Amino acid sequence: MMAPGGIAFATHAAGQAMMRSSPMRAIPTVRGIITQYPVPTPNSEPEDIVTGPDGNLWFTESDGSQSRSVIGKITPNETITEYPVPGGNGFPSSITVGPDGKLWYIKDGGSTIGKISTSGKFTEYRVLGYPVDITAGPDGNLWFTQGLSNQIGRITPRGKITEFTIPTANSGPSGITSGPDGNLWFTETQGNKIGKITPTGVITEYSLPGASSEPVNITTGLPGDGNLWFVEYAGNRIGKISTTGTITEYTIPTAQCHPEDITLWSDGSIWFTEEASGFIGRMTPKGFFTEYPIPMGGAWGMTVGPDHNVWFANYWGNSIDKITAK
Repeated sequence: MMAPGGIAFATHAAGQAMMRSSPMRAIPTVRGIITQYPVPTPNSEPEDIVTGPDGNLWFTESDGSQSRSVIGKITPNETITEYPVPGGNGFPSSITVGPDGKLWYIKDGGSTIGKISTSGKFTEYRVLGYPVDITAGPDGNLWFTQGLSNQIGRITPRGKITEFTIPTANSGPSGITSGPDGNLWFTETQGNKIGKITPTGVITEYSLPGASSEPVNITTGLPGDGNLWFVEYAGNRIGKISTTGTITEYTIPTAQCHPEDITLWSDGSIWFTEEASGFIGRMTPKGFFTEYPIPMGGAWGMTVGPDHNVWFANYWGNSIDKITAK
């Protein structure tokens, strides 16, 4: 049936997935135009997003009140489905695609790592140490950062967990990604370093030039780039580190914009969210910046979608947004 305001949705039983289509707020025509798809549930606080193996986009709804815990999906025709996560104990934050074709997520504040199949089946594993971010590794496992225990964790698709302690105490490990050299690379937000861990657990750390830069999220470069790219939340910069540890930094034009997440588009441009400014940023490989205002809200997690545009979770705007990257 049709709800007021033109949002179509299917009736559902308690505890089952909810599916609704979401109206657009803009029509993309040129690069930088933003299209917004409101999440049907109010105040859902979408936080992270990834392109799934099924050609849809999957996202987390963090809902800071912790009154509900949801994984969301939006299809290419803009239909949103919401899957209530079983149990309490935290809310989903980071999400990635696992080697098993499932969507793996972190339950923020819940000491839980979970996975959901593309049909909506959940499995969860308990883990200590406050997991923060998760990514698929080159070894067929999932790797994650653990903030409170100061460790990097590894979990097999069947749930076996191994942990490795970071040499720098209280380093605040945050973002993690699989690098072009077959290792895992991660940020140390409090340690002001970029770390590298081999699949066997050997850790190397590289200090950032500026004090208190607070690197948060990190992504690997395109094939042939050979670098890792990261955002400095307090430093207000985009950083680049080679696999041998050479660091280059680029200052974002808008001061104190607090860059939050980062992804790379097919032309080598670097796209990033600015939590505090309400902009989406784009930087060319040579360091030239363009910033695009978000009509409503502010962005957190982002990814390149199956349509080759950049999609992001609009935390404050309660929507999943797309910015034309072409």
